[in-house]
Formats: sequence, structure tokens, C-alpha cells
Amino acid sequence: MQNNGLDRNILKDTIEIPIYAGSELTWEKFFGEEVGSIKEVFPLLQFKTAEQIIKISDYNKIARLYGNEEYELEDDEYIMLCDFENMKELRNKVLKKGNHVIEVAGKQYISKYSECKSGFIEMSTSHVNTGIILVPDSCAVTDEMKERAFLVANYNADTEEKREEIEAIFTSSDSGFIQNLSNQGLEIDGVTKIKIIESSVGLATIVTFIAIYLGIIFLIASSAILALKQLTESSDNKQRYTILRKIGCDEKMIQKALFRQIGIFFMTPLILAIIHSVFGIQFALSMLAGIADKKDLLPSIIATILVMGAIYGTYFMATYWESKNIIREE
Repeated sequence: MQNNGLDRNILKDTIEIPIYAGSELTWEKFFGEEVGSIKEVFPLLQFKTAEQIIKISDYNKIARLYGNEEYELEDDEYIMLCDFENMKELRNKVLKKGNHVIEVAGKQYISKYSECKSGFIEMSTSHVNTGIILVPDSCAVTDEMKERAFLVANYNADTEEKREEIEAIFTSSDSGFIQNLSNQGLEIDGVTKIKIIESSVGLATIVTFIAIYLGIIFLIASSAILALKQLTESSDNKQRYTILRKIGCDEKMIQKALFRQIGIFFMTPLILAIIHSVFGIQFALSMLAGIADKKDLLPSIIATILVMGAIYGTYFMATYWESKNIIREE
């Protein structure tokens, strides 16, 4: 990077670590005896993928910079880091049996924990770490096992304008640094915090707008149809309410019966919609496991319920009040 025009002074808190991998330790070998049952459920999983291996002190440097939890290991222990929900469940299935052993660089290591621990090295909008194995610093990994170098740093800037200038160096196609890399046939795979936030906010805005627009349109349409149907019936039944008054029913009893009738009319489709939503939300959560955690989606679900309830409730009350006016004795 320096040889292609990058000024090192624009960065601070720079950390560079090696990431190791080898064909002797793959997903298939990690799953061990469970690989058969896992293949039956997930036949398309890339079982030949090599596990990522990082020394504990290297990981702790990045964790310290991110503000994440740091870990400690004995010379014969390892830790599996994973936060991608589906893969985490598969790995925990293996680790929960206890004393799970792997072999790295000719030495066996036993899992320190009976479950995956939270952690990552690559910034992302969501939990996408499918697995990182932390090994002791004494692990005899070799240079031949180095898969790639990983660099993390902060921008050396105190103002928003300065941060944007540095951001352009790494992301703009007009950047001399990027052009020099391109001319040399070199590619650096990287992300920046600013870029991640901008892209995630943009995507979230589009999806949210479409979902809210369609949802509210359908809700208003269905509520209006229910209200129109009930108002029509109230108008048709006006004579029957007159008869009820003549045989001795007071207004309070009539209004209570009207409220219950409209309530049942509005609640029946709502109950069906709630049942459908329970299964729909569960399916959506499984599909979005790599994009957002359940606790991240909970505020959106609650906000949606409140908005939909307010609109639906307004139509219900408006229908009830107007129906009372229709059946009111002249």
C-alpha cells in the first residue's frame, strides 16, 4: 500500500495480523462424527472450506480496538468464534458434547468452551462470521499456512471533513492510490465504517419504505372494506333496532350489542392475520439470520404492531360511532 502512494500518516491505531488456514482442518473435519447428519440437512454447505485460524494475541489486539471481549488460552486449548446464527447452531451441536479436539500444525487442542463465543474481525452490517478458531501463541503455524494479511486502522482525523477526505482515498475511483493499485493489477478487499453505514442505511430505507407503503395500503383497503360492509349492514338493520327499542331494550344494551357485533366482525380477520404473521415472522427471521439478529428486529416488529393497531383501531372506532348514528332513533 505504501509502495503505491498511501501516506501512512493518514492512519492511526494500525494493526496488521496474519490469518492462517490449511487443508488439514476444514469444516468437515471440525464437525467430525456429526458431519453425516449435518450433510443430510445442509447438503450444499461447503464442507471443504478451510477453517480460519488466528493467534489469540493477534485477535485480542483487534478486539481491543473494536471494544469487543478479549480471551485467554492455555497452551492446549482453542476457542471457536462464531456469530452467524445458523452456523453457530451447527458448531454448538458439536461443541456441546464436550472435549472436542482439533489438530493444528501437528498438535491437538481441546475446546475451552462447550459453545461458540461471540467475536469477529471483519466489520459488517450484521453477524456474518461463520467461524474463526483462536489458538495459543505457541501454536506452530507456518508461513505456508498464511492465507492472507488483515489490516485494521482508524482514520487519523479530528473533523468530519478530514475523515471524508481520507475516506475518498480508499473508496473513490479518482483516488491516485486506487488507480496505482489498478495499474499494478492489485486488488485490496476492504471495507470502511462510513461506507458500511451509508450502504446499510440506504438499503434499509428502500426496503422499509416499500414494506410500509404496501402494508399500509393493504391495511387501509381492508379496513375500509370492513367498515363499509358494517355500515351498510347497520343501515339495513335500522328497522330491527327500532323493534328492539319497542320491546323494551334500552340504548345502553343496544349500543353494547352493536359494539360486540362490530368487534367480532373486525377481530375475526385480525386473528387470522396474527396467526399468519406469527409464522411469517418466524420464516422472515430465519431468512434474515445473516442480516440481522432477532433482538435487532424486535423494535421494528413492535413499531409495526403499534402503527397497524392504531390504523385498524381508528377504523374500528369510526365504524362503531358512525353505526351508532345510523341506528339512532329519530
